Parts: sequence; C-alpha cells; structure tokens
Amino acid sequence: MSFGIGVSGAGMGPRGAMESFAEGNGQRGQVYNPRVVRRMLVYLRPYTKMMALAFVAMLADSALTLLAPYLLKVTVDTYIAQGDQAGLVHISLWTAGTFSGIYLANRTQQYLLSLVGQRMLANIRRDLFYHLQELSLRYHDTHIVGVTVSRVMNDVATINDLLSQGIITLLGDVFVLAGIIVVMLTMNLQLALLTFTVLPLMLLVTLWFSRRARVAFRETRTSVAKVVGGLAEDIAGVRVIQAFGQEDTSQENFSAVNAVNRQANISAMSLSFIFLPAIEFLGILATAIVLWFGGRAVGTGTVTLGVLVAFLAYVTRFFNPVQELSRMFTTLQTAMAGGEQVVKLLDTVPDVLDQPEAIELTDVVGGVKFEHVSFRYRPELPEVLHDVCLEIQPGQTVALVGPTGAGKTSLGNLIARFYDVTAGAVLIDGIDVRTVKQRQLHRQIGLVPQDAFLFSGTIADNIRFGCPAATAEAVERAAKLANAHEFITAKPEGYETRIQEGASNLSVGQRQLVCIARAILTDPRILILDEATSNVDSLTESLIQDALRKLLQARTAVVIAHRLSTIRNADLICVVQDGQIVEQGKHQALLARAGVYAALYQRQFAE
Repeated sequence: MSFGIGVSGAGMGPRGAMESFAEGNGQRGQVYNPRVVRRMLVYLRPYTKMMALAFVAMLADSALTLLAPYLLKVTVDTYIAQGDQAGLVHISLWTAGTFSGIYLANRTQQYLLSLVGQRMLANIRRDLFYHLQELSLRYHDTHIVGVTVSRVMNDVATINDLLSQGIITLLGDVFVLAGIIVVMLTMNLQLALLTFTVLPLMLLVTLWFSRRARVAFRETRTSVAKVVGGLAEDIAGVRVIQAFGQEDTSQENFSAVNAVNRQANISAMSLSFIFLPAIEFLGILATAIVLWFGGRAVGTGTVTLGVLVAFLAYVTRFFNPVQELSRMFTTLQTAMAGGEQVVKLLDTVPDVLDQPEAIELTDVVGGVKFEHVSFRYRPELPEVLHDVCLEIQPGQTVALVGPTGAGKTSLGNLIARFYDVTAGAVLIDGIDVRTVKQRQLHRQIGLVPQDAFLFSGTIADNIRFGCPAATAEAVERAAKLANAHEFITAKPEGYETRIQEGASNLSVGQRQLVCIARAILTDPRILILDEATSNVDSLTESLIQDALRKLLQARTAVVIAHRLSTIRNADLICVVQDGQIVEQGKHQALLARAGVYAALYQRQFAE
C-alpha cells in the first residue's frame, strides 16, 4: 500500500484494469471452494512465519498510511496556523519518518510475499510434475499436452496470486478502508457522510464492470489461443505448406483468426475506457463535495483548514481499497477455478499402480508369457486384443507382424506394463507383472521406439539417459556397439553435440542409432523394438540391423516389424490380426503354410 493525494493505484491503466478484473482465461468457478482452499493451504503452511511477518508489515503499512493525513492536519492547524517554526521542524521529521516507515513496511511486505509466492509456485509445480510422471499412459493418451502444461503453469499461478498476495492484500485493504471510515467519521461526521454518498454509485459501476470484464476478457483469451494455435501449427507444418504452395491460404486463415482476436481486444479495451473514467469521475465528484462543503465550513469556522486537507487525502486513499476489493472478488473466483483444475489433476489416480505388497524383480532370465490376455485402452472403446496366448523363451527373438492397428504395439506395451490387461495376465519368469514394482520392471526392459525421441542436451546425455552415472568410456562403448560412434565423432563437437529442437540436426537413422546405444547402455534383459528400422534408407537400415544383432545377443527380444525382410531370422514369427495371433512359426514354415504371413510377404515384395 502507498499514500498519495490525487495518485491512481499501480496497474490501473486500461489494460491493467481489464486484466485485473478478468484474469484467468475467463473461468467461472465457485466463488469460494473450501476443498480447494484446504488443499492449497497445505503449501502455505511451511511459510507461516514469513506470512506472519508479512502480516505485521501490512499492519504497520496500513497504520502509517492512516497516520499520514492526520499529521498533515496537525501540521496545518497547529504549527503553520500558529507560525510555530520549531514545531514545524519537529512535525516535518515525524512526517518524513512516517513516509519512510510506509516505504520500508511496504517493501518488506512485498519481498516476503514474493518470496513465499515463488516457493509455493515451485512446490506445487514440483508435485504436479511428479504426479504427471506417475500417471499412466492412458491419462496422457486422452489429455492435450497444452492443457496439461496450462494446469502446471497458469492455473498454479492464479492460486499463488490468491494465497500469497491476495490474502494479505485483502486484509490490508479491509483494515485501511475501515480505518479511513472511522477516522473520517471521528474528524467530522457531516463531511464524512457527504463524502460517502458516492460510494453506492462506485460499487454499482465496479460490479457492472467486473461482470462484463470477465466475459470480454474470456473472448480475448479464447481468440489469442486460436492465434497461437494456428501460428504454431503453421510453423510446424511450413514444409508441407510450401510444398503444396498453400502460403496464401495459410495467410488468409491466420488473418481471419487474427482479425477476430483484434476485434475481441478492441471490445474489451473499449469497456475499460468506460469504467476508468467513471471511477475517476466519482473520485473527482467526492473531492468536489469535500472542497465545496469543507471550504464553506472552513469559511464559517466550523471546520479547520487542517481537517479539510486531511479529508482530501483520505478521500483520495479511500477509493483504492474499494477498487482493489472489487478486483479481489474476481481474483478469488479465478483462483477457485484454477484451483479446482489443479486439485482435480492431483487427485487423478494412476490407472497402473504398484500393489501394496509389490515385489522387487531381480535376476531376470527373460521368459515372457501371455495367458489369455484381452485388452482395451479405455472402457468405452472396443478390445484391441482378444484372448492372446503366447510364450516367449528366455533369449528368444520373437517378431510380431501384421497390418497397422492389429495390436502389435499393444502387446509390447503390456510387457512393459504401460497399461494393465483387461483380462488374463502377462508373466515375466512366471511372475505376474502386476505384482512387481514398476520401476524395477522398467529397469529390466529396454525400449527402442519407432519415433526415436531425443531430449534436449548433448548426444552423450541422451545415450546415458537410462544410466545417468555412466562414464564417458561406457557411453562411447555403447555408441560403438550401436554403430553410432562414427557419425558422432564426425561432428565438430562429437559426443558433446547439442540436440536441437526436434533433433533436427540428426537424421532419422542417426536418432535411431542413438536410441539403440541408449538401450545398450542400460543392459536390459528384455528388449522391445517397435518398428526400429522404419522410415530409414537401406544403408542406415543395415547399420541398425547390425547394431540390433549385437544388442539382441543373450537377450529376450520382441521385435515389432513392418519390413518383413528384417525379421526372417527371428526364432519365432507371430502374425497378429484383429487383436489375435492367427499364425506363428519360423519364416520358411510360415511361407510354406501359404497363409496370412505368406500373403503379407508376397504383397510387400511385390511392391
């Protein structure tokens, strides 16, 4: 809080006012949700001492803010009117000390609140991130990444605004407002009541604006989201746009959504240009009332000049808490809406959970067995696997082939327990994977996906991702086994080459080789290779095949393949169709059977 005569509050420009009333994506949640408040206060509890100090600083700030106009009254009536120079020096020092105290108390309060707020933000986001990592893939399959990011960033920020800044600000505003009313009524009852005649009008205007501002600003947030979404999509697909010569069409589409966003902002800002002059007018009206009636009272001697000066100061200060309390209503509503989403996310129970008596999985041999497994991704969706029975011996390489959507990748996902089976069981060395701790299970399984994902950082960082403590020598050894060493050392920075956005500085094949090196370094007992050689040229395919031969030695491997030429030497080939294994055997035996596999093989080589 601060004190001044004729000075508007901070952040009260047109856009500042607009955003203050309508912040938070225009969400309309409950005005007060005790469940959300209880959950979020847990994050505030560790900083009780800091909040108590901030509260004390707020009280000091408020008290000194109330004292400053009274000192002006004393200065005018006692020392200036009587020409007391010594007393004037004395009261001037007191006034300077008061304003210095206001500054120090305000800065202390803001520092403590900012410190608490940032720590709360970090803690809530930390817990959300940890929880998101614990959630199963079914959650991430059904939720848009951008919305999830918004929960972690934007919704948490709205909660922080309320719990750190909002509560103390609310108490401070109530304290100052009540104090001003009491002081003004005490100093001069008639003049105070005349000043308060504008208050009902101010409350009506503020309420009118706050309701419409939420609607108006929701439209601006919605329209800007479409602008950002369209822009991101067009930038990501710029190669396709240029390839098909659709630059003009893309420009027209972007211009259309941009125009909607422009109009939404103009409408919202026009609304604020009505509100702010109205508030200023009411403030001027209140000042005019004080000047008119107060000036006449000074002329008749019923009111001193000091009282009039103090009243003018109090009137100026009186309007700020009223405006802030109106904004606080919207902040509370926005925080409740954001808090409901955060609590909903934190309360989301993972579909795949460790059982209370889950065991460690050690000394894995590598046997895998599907016992009458059926599976669907969500209850409302049809089954993608139906009564699958399959036994994979330790050290055996089993290839899963079949048309797209047959259920091959689903089988691999169930081995790693990314999802739980709907019926039946998946066993590793005779142990149901549902009875094993997930992290222990995942340490025994290596995954080389079709879409080779690399994290930001260096090539070495990505290779040692599954084994952060690996030495540079171990990383290089894994890269050599994966046939990645040659292309890595050909780069100017070698293993310290930083991965660019989307790994754009590596070819598809190079990314896949890095992923294979990553799997080699973790030394898993079971490997799942999901279309590891798709979308690469023949030379890179040969390098990948050679790397995979080294990787598969003495390991159980499940190879999901589209190119049948890459799995001819597999110990067992399973043909998956419509969620069932319809054929299994070795390459030559399946060809001789002249069934589904033979048809797939002939069709592929005919192409």
